[in-house]
Amino acid sequence: MTLIKPTRRGVIQAGALAGAGMAMPTILTAASHAGYRNAPQGGSVTLGFNVPQSGPYADEGADELRAYELAVEHLNGEGDGGMMNTFMTNGSKAALKGNGILGKKVEFVTGDTQTKSDAARASAKSMIEKDGAIMITGGSSSGVAIAVQGLCQEAGVIFMAGLTHSNDTTGKDKKANGFRHFFNGYMSAAALAPVLEKMYGKDRKAYHLTADYTWGWTQQESIAAATEAKGWETVKNVLTPLATTDFSSYVAPVLNSGADVLVLNHYGGNMVNSLTSAVQFGLRDKQVNGKNFEIVVPLYSRLMARGAGENVKGIFGSTNWHWSLQDEASKAFVKSFGTKYGFPPSQAAHTVYCQTLLYANACEMAGTFNPCGVGEALEGLQFDGLGNGATEYRADDHQCFKDVLVVKGKDNPTSEFDLLEVVEVTPRAQVEYAPDHAMFAGGDLGQCNPGA
Repeated sequence: MTLIKPTRRGVIQAGALAGAGMAMPTILTAASHAGYRNAPQGGSVTLGFNVPQSGPYADEGADELRAYELAVEHLNGEGDGGMMNTFMTNGSKAALKGNGILGKKVEFVTGDTQTKSDAARASAKSMIEKDGAIMITGGSSSGVAIAVQGLCQEAGVIFMAGLTHSNDTTGKDKKANGFRHFFNGYMSAAALAPVLEKMYGKDRKAYHLTADYTWGWTQQESIAAATEAKGWETVKNVLTPLATTDFSSYVAPVLNSGADVLVLNHYGGNMVNSLTSAVQFGLRDKQVNGKNFEIVVPLYSRLMARGAGENVKGIFGSTNWHWSLQDEASKAFVKSFGTKYGFPPSQAAHTVYCQTLLYANACEMAGTFNPCGVGEALEGLQFDGLGNGATEYRADDHQCFKDVLVVKGKDNPTSEFDLLEVVEVTPRAQVEYAPDHAMFAGGDLGQCNPGA
């Protein structure tokens, strides 16, 4: 039996072109399903979990590994099934059966990205070439994600991005073999700017400290553009190396800059250290331009809030997901994760768990592990029941579109995990943008590479 499926793009099989220059539909045959990199042999399939086990984002990496292990248990029919019980695709129950993926038991190998692009590529390359990994996932740095996504495109395996927030991941650096569930800098800014205007007014002067790599650059560009559209002025933007631990020399100049808001485009340990330094310099106790001085953290996580402690109280930011959400999917995931590990999951844990289920479900929908078949199943997929409401994997750029949460540090937390409160659920329509938006221009998905 031959399945003929019209698609926007794809790998064209030999003989599929009826004439020179003619665009024909992708034709998936039994033979095409077999011709791809690391086709599973025997009764198991190997996934590669590549996370920062060292470096400034190691806390996120540790939580990602926990979620990956939980996802594997659920896919293999162990535990309570978590969000497999709530997962819906295109209006129907997801195709997952709890018997692995396409009847093959899921196994996995792990690697340490060290929060470094070169180390991450080397780790992913080893998992693909030595361990036979058919899919690579993970990361908590956009620099790492973009590097590994490029490697997976070259190698011919699917990359299901973990925590990566740079616009470039699904912008100028997007790849046909790469897919991102996590939101991005533009979405954070679109959700956060109206709340900042409401809380702090239009006439504000902002000083930015920005992590000096792809995520920081695009996050700063996004939040500056969104707040300037609300009447704010960007006084200065200072780049800080990712390896920085002492931010005192970067915070001190803010005092005499004329700014009345400090925007920390930092994540993980960087944000914990820069926020701590800002509080130690007394910025939160000052008045500038007749206004109380404020600090903003555009991208938040529970792990960062825990690291920064008391310093996060009242500080606004955005997040992809939060364990306090009361939809059935979120509650199911929090219960599963909490039962296994004794504490609630972070947004990093949530997004990689979702990516693992989404990949497995796409294999089931396509009836193959062939990355081109899997990619076609993911492109344009409408799904729900994974904790973010109705979501779409847009075919144009492989970016998920869903609601975004605006949060702030709780004034009266009840536990070490209850540190952030959701102040607004920003609807998807407010954070969407055209595929050719200027902040995302310059990239080309290209064609899927099956690696054969």
